[in-house]
Amino acid sequence: MKLDRLLAITMILIQRRRIPAKELADMFEVSVRTIYRDIEAINQAGIPIVSYQGANGGIGIMENYRLNQHILTQEELASVTMALKSVASTYRDARAEVVLGKIRGIVESTQSEAFKMMSEQIYIDYSPWGGDAPQKEKITRIKHAIQTSSLLSFTYHNVSGTISERIVEPHTLVLKGRQWYLYAYCTNKCEFRLFRLSRLKEPVLLEDAFQRRPINLEELPWDNEWRKPGQTVQLVLRFVPQIRSIVEEMFGVDHIRIDEQGYCWVSEAYPLDDWLYGFVLSFGPRVEVVEPLFFRENIQKLAHEIGSVYSGSSSPTCSSISAEQKAGGKKRDET
Repeated sequence: MKLDRLLAITMILIQRRRIPAKELADMFEVSVRTIYRDIEAINQAGIPIVSYQGANGGIGIMENYRLNQHILTQEELASVTMALKSVASTYRDARAEVVLGKIRGIVESTQSEAFKMMSEQIYIDYSPWGGDAPQKEKITRIKHAIQTSSLLSFTYHNVSGTISERIVEPHTLVLKGRQWYLYAYCTNKCEFRLFRLSRLKEPVLLEDAFQRRPINLEELPWDNEWRKPGQTVQLVLRFVPQIRSIVEEMFGVDHIRIDEQGYCWVSEAYPLDDWLYGFVLSFGPRVEVVEPLFFRENIQKLAHEIGSVYSGSSSPTCSSISAEQKAGGKKRDET
C-alpha cells in the first residue's frame, strides 16, 4: 500500500542521512519516478525532503530538521530506550530493535552523546547470571503464541512434582518476584491459571487459534488467585540480629519489627507449597518459625530428616511428611 511505503520511506530517511532514489526504488520494487512522487507527497505532508547532488548525494531530510518532538521529550525517549533495552535482555524482540533504531534517528546528532548518557543511567538485566538461552527461546516462543492468538501445548510439573499435559490460551507473560510466569486460560481446568515458566517444558504452538478473553491486568488477577482462601499461610518468623541487613533487603524495612534483643520479626502470607518449606530452611538456624504451629512442627521434622542424612544414619529420600500434613490438613488446588 502507498501509505505504508510513505511511512517506511520517512522512517528510513530519519535513520539515514541520505539515500539514492535508485536504492529506495529497488528496496520497494517500484520505479524511480514513483519514488519521486512519494517524496513530493511527503513534502506536502510537512516533512521537508530535498535532493543533494554530488558523489555523496541522494535524497534526505533537510539539515537541522527533525520530527516534532513535543510528542515525547528527550528524557521520555531515554526512558523508553532504557525499558526496551531491559526487555531485550530477556527475549528476542525484532520490533524492539526497530523502535530503538527509530528513536536513535529522531534524536538530533548534536544531542546524541547527552541522550546516550541519559539512556544508560539505568539498565535492568532480567536474565540470570551466566545467561539462559533456553529460557530466552521459551519466552520468545510463548510471546509469539500470544501475538498470534495460537493455542499452546506443553508439559507441566506442578509444585508436588505431578506431570501433566496442558493446552492453554496464552494471554500474558508475567515477571514477578524474579520469576517468569504465563497467565493463560487452561482448557484442562476451564479457568485462568498462572504457570511458572521454569516448570513448563516443551511449549508447542498449535495450528488452532483462540479468541482472547477479557481480562483486566491492572487488577493483577494472578494476585487474586494467589490470595485464595486455603492457598496461603500467614507465617510469623523471627530472625537473628546478625542477618538484619539480609532480612531488610528481602522483606523491606517497613515490614519488619525489631524487638529489644535485636531480633527481626516478620509476618507475611505465602503460598503453601514445597517452595515455602525450602525457603524457610535456606536460612538454617538463623530463623525460627513462631506461627503457625503445624508449619513449625513440619520444619522441625524436615530439619531432623536432613540431620539424619548428614549424620549417616539414613540415606537421601523423600520426606515422610505427607502433602496433606505440609498443607496443615488442607487440600490445595495446585496448578
